[in-house]
Amino acid sequence: MIHGLVVSFSALLCAVAVAVGVSGCGTGVASSATTPSVPTTTAATTGTTPSPAPEPAPVDLTIEANGDFLIHSPVWMRAQQLAGGNGYNFAPMLKMIKPYVEGADLALCHVETPMTPRPPKGYPVFNTPTALAKAIASTGYDACDTASNHSLDSGQYGIDQTGYALSRNGIKHTGSFNSAKAAKKILMLEAKGVKVAFLAYTAISNGQAMPHPWSVNWASTGKILSDAKRARKQGAQVVVVNLHAGDEYVKTPSATQMKLARALTKSSLITAIIGQHVHVVQPIRKINNKLVVFGEGNTLSNQSADAGLLAATQDGYLALLRIRVEPDGKAAVRRVDYVPTYVRHPDFTVVPVGWALDRGLQPASEFKASWNRTVGTVGRTTRYAPYRKAKP
Repeated sequence: MIHGLVVSFSALLCAVAVAVGVSGCGTGVASSATTPSVPTTTAATTGTTPSPAPEPAPVDLTIEANGDFLIHSPVWMRAQQLAGGNGYNFAPMLKMIKPYVEGADLALCHVETPMTPRPPKGYPVFNTPTALAKAIASTGYDACDTASNHSLDSGQYGIDQTGYALSRNGIKHTGSFNSAKAAKKILMLEAKGVKVAFLAYTAISNGQAMPHPWSVNWASTGKILSDAKRARKQGAQVVVVNLHAGDEYVKTPSATQMKLARALTKSSLITAIIGQHVHVVQPIRKINNKLVVFGEGNTLSNQSADAGLLAATQDGYLALLRIRVEPDGKAAVRRVDYVPTYVRHPDFTVVPVGWALDRGLQPASEFKASWNRTVGTVGRTTRYAPYRKAKP
């Protein structure tokens, strides 16, 4: 009886303790009275729907590409003057096009002549001071191709030294190679998270013997498509093909150029085709619904009417490839804006013509004639047109 009263009294005390929030009456089992609960909020309790993840956005790239760096003797002599007689300085010649080059997401150049430490030489067998590579870097280029009819002017030594000069200045390069291993490597660039393969070939030779089968990339549809396929397997979302081809001083694309363009544009492996060699500008045309930049003329050279050639040899253009990469990885050139350029003599400054005309630079008559020649040849449509702005 007393025991029962004790138990009942203890139970009564615990009940009172629970009622007033006092702990200490546990039985070894956790209770909700002693463990605070954490409220949770869900869509069901709030009546709201979670925001969906944002849709992946396409990526727009501008890739700049331009014509030949063809360094005749008067050009490197001018570079020597600009360096005060101590070495060579080509950078001032390129200062006016620098905003377009460094402002692009990727900028590609075409080095036609070999660069070595040996004494410089001009036409017909070139050797260019390696200081050109420094100017290329300071102007803002990311990569250059070196496959041309002059690639072998100094044999394998010239190829090797050209590559070394570019590499020392942080410029990637392709088209001619110092080893079989290097020749098998795909040049992969990157911009805005997009992988871009840059492939370069020449269809023209000056008849020099090839030191090795791998020294220079020769253009053939099979070779190019095979390389493009390897590039895609390595993750390339954009594949740009550079072709050194055509008939010199002829603005109409040659049969070889057309054959290559038709074959390559049929392939989904190829995103863009650009070209040099003929030393006058050539058209941009749509083939198999892809824009082909057949020839960008000369960027820097001594060719001119005063040298006994066409006035159009002072003309060139910077091609601004506007490429869109979709979230599913598909990429296409949506349009090409091109910047007509003119090599002004005697200082060999490469002048963006439309920009110069808008600002009243001289010689205005020469700039106007150059503009008319280039735009008359290249053309103007809703997908490609001349560009006069100060930046890309």
